[in-house]
Parts: sequence; structure tokens; C-alpha cells
Amino acid sequence: MDYKLLLILLSSILLLVESDEKEKASTAADKKGPKKTMVTPAAKPSTKKPKPQSREKIKPTPSTRQEQNLGSILSQVLQRGKYQQVGDSLTLKAGQTLDLRCKGTSVRWNYPQYLHEDDEGRLKIKHFGKYSQLQLVNTTAADTGEFSCGGYQCRTESCNDGEEKRGKTFVFVADPQELFVPTEDYYVVIQLRTRQPTLLPCQVTNPQAKVTLHREFPPEQIHVDGVKINYDVKKGFIIYQPQPSLAGSLYCIAEWGSLRQMSTKYMLIYVHYPSSLPKPVIAASSSSVRAGENFVVTCSVVGELEISVEFEWKYPGQQIGRPLYVRESTHQTRQGGQLMQESLSILSIDEARTVDDGTYTCTAQNLQGSTTVTTKVTVLPPAARGRNQRSTA
Repeated sequence: MDYKLLLILLSSILLLVESDEKEKASTAADKKGPKKTMVTPAAKPSTKKPKPQSREKIKPTPSTRQEQNLGSILSQVLQRGKYQQVGDSLTLKAGQTLDLRCKGTSVRWNYPQYLHEDDEGRLKIKHFGKYSQLQLVNTTAADTGEFSCGGYQCRTESCNDGEEKRGKTFVFVADPQELFVPTEDYYVVIQLRTRQPTLLPCQVTNPQAKVTLHREFPPEQIHVDGVKINYDVKKGFIIYQPQPSLAGSLYCIAEWGSLRQMSTKYMLIYVHYPSSLPKPVIAASSSSVRAGENFVVTCSVVGELEISVEFEWKYPGQQIGRPLYVRESTHQTRQGGQLMQESLSILSIDEARTVDDGTYTCTAQNLQGSTTVTTKVTVLPPAARGRNQRSTA
């Protein structure tokens, strides 16, 4: 009996141990959780927009670069077989070689006028089948300026179809001793014309140089506001609204680092310039006169105040040396409520003759140019005398 009880007790203890191990395993599995439902960092929800592929890291292929530079025919030769499309401008150091290549056939080059007179052999141009090359060695500050080319771009191998294209760039040749493009002139006379932009061509060789405009007497710096006066690094100072107060001796100052230089002096002369050509009106006192009678032909111009007008006459009597009698005058008049100036030239013909029959021409000229007008005068035979006059004679 004791033996049977012992066996039952042992069986119960084994069942309890086995049940306890299963419960521990189940609890451990619940704590770990199923692997298929685990959330990794990459699967976490995010409110941010999906990040696009990084375009800046993608280098353009040769075909992409060609599309970006489509239409550009001018490039700089960096070294054998390596080229770079030129931009609006490029800068060289004095002494470096400028090497440009222009695509197309029948290429024509334009470059600073100074180089047209170059007799040192520094400039060489070579033409090839589908491009042309310009090479300028030992560059100097004087070579600063615009370089451009034009060539025919073929669309087919036979070149039966194509178009003309142009390319250009402004080349700065930086010289540590020359901030301004050299010139032989110490003084340059420039007209300040009413309503016309005026250029003071103080060109610099270094686009980073600071340039200011000055008056010689009284010595002062002239304010450049970008509207009335503006500075263009490729051209110089442009005066868009010329005023009499700007007349006199002006010059430019360029500064770069510790270097400070003065440009050529510009003597500005203010000229009250007409806005247009003169518009003369011509009229004869009579379109037909009898021989022996007197008549006048008047030529008049109405225009702006203080604008000088010169007149020139051509008339039939000139052929036989008939003297010219002309009176000229000016006076102010109002037209449409505006005060204007009327210039008159009156040609007088005394005792008309047959030779005075014909076309009278008046040419009026101002600083803008000249305009010509004409009119005709017919000289009729003298009036027939009455019977009493004939018998008395």
C-alpha cells in the first residue's frame, strides 16, 4: 500500500513540474512577441514628405550638358581637348593666353578695335571645317573688351539647312599695375546732349575694382544714384539725364587693394540738343506773279526754345547769278498752350523775270539733321498795255 502511494505522489510531482515549464515558456514568448509584427525604425510612420532623390548628386551626362548649352557657340579652350562654355564675362591675368573656339561654318570674329591695329602677331585666327579658333597670346590690359563671333549652324550633314547664330563674352585682362584700360588721350571732349545718354568710357581691367566719379573743379565726388547716373563695369559711367551742372572736367577713380588710380579726364560740354529734325513749312506770297512784280518765299520752323536753325536756299535765278536777298529772324510763339520758338527765313525776289519761274527749295538744319521742302512759283508775261498807253508811247 505504501509502495502504490509513493508512485502516485511521484506522478503528480512530474505533472506539476512539466506544467510549470510550459507556463514559463509561454510567458517568455508573450514578452518577446511574434517576430512578424516587430516594428523597425524604417517602418515607423512619419508626417514628413518623402525626400526626393538628391538631384545635385547626379552629375549631368554629356547629352544633358549639351541640352543645357543648346544655342551657345562660343567656348574657352582650357587645355587640349577640354572646353568650357563662356558666360557673360571672363577674367584673365595679364600675360595669359586667351583661347576661344566658335562652332559653325563661315565664322566671323569681332574683337576690340585696338587689336585690329595690332602688328605684333599676338592675335591668330584659324578656321576649320566645323569651328574656328581665336588665340591671343601675351594679353595686356589694353586687350580688355568684348569678343564675339557669328557662324552658320548646319542642321544636316550636307549643310543644306541651318541658321546663323552669335556668341559673345566680355574679357577682362586684370593687370596689377593698370586698373583702367590704357588710352593715349589725356583729355577727351564729350558733348552732354539734352535727352541723350552720355557715356564716360572709363573702363576697368578688373571687374572687382571699386570705381567712383569725381569733378576736377570744384573738387568733389559726384553721387551716382543708378537712375540719373549709372555705372556699367563693361562701359563706364552713363549719364542718362544730362544737366548743365555736370559740364566741366570729370574723371574716374579706381581702387583695388592698396592700388588707387585716376582715369583720363573728360571735358563735358553741355549742348542744348533738339529732340528731332526741323520741320520746315514753305510758302510763297503768290503761286503766280507777273513779270516785273515783287514776291517773297517764306520758310518757317516751329520748335523748341533756344534751338538754333540754319537755312539754305536754292532758287531758279541762281543759274544766272541773280543775287540772294534773305531776312532771318526768331521769335517766341505759343502752340497748344506751350511756348515755342519760330525761326523764319524770307527770300525776296524784286521785279520778277522769266528766269525766276520754277522751284524754290528751302533746307532747314539743326544739330539733329536737315529737312528740305519746296514750292513752285510761275512767272507770267507782263500785263498788256491799254490803247492810251500805246499811243502815248
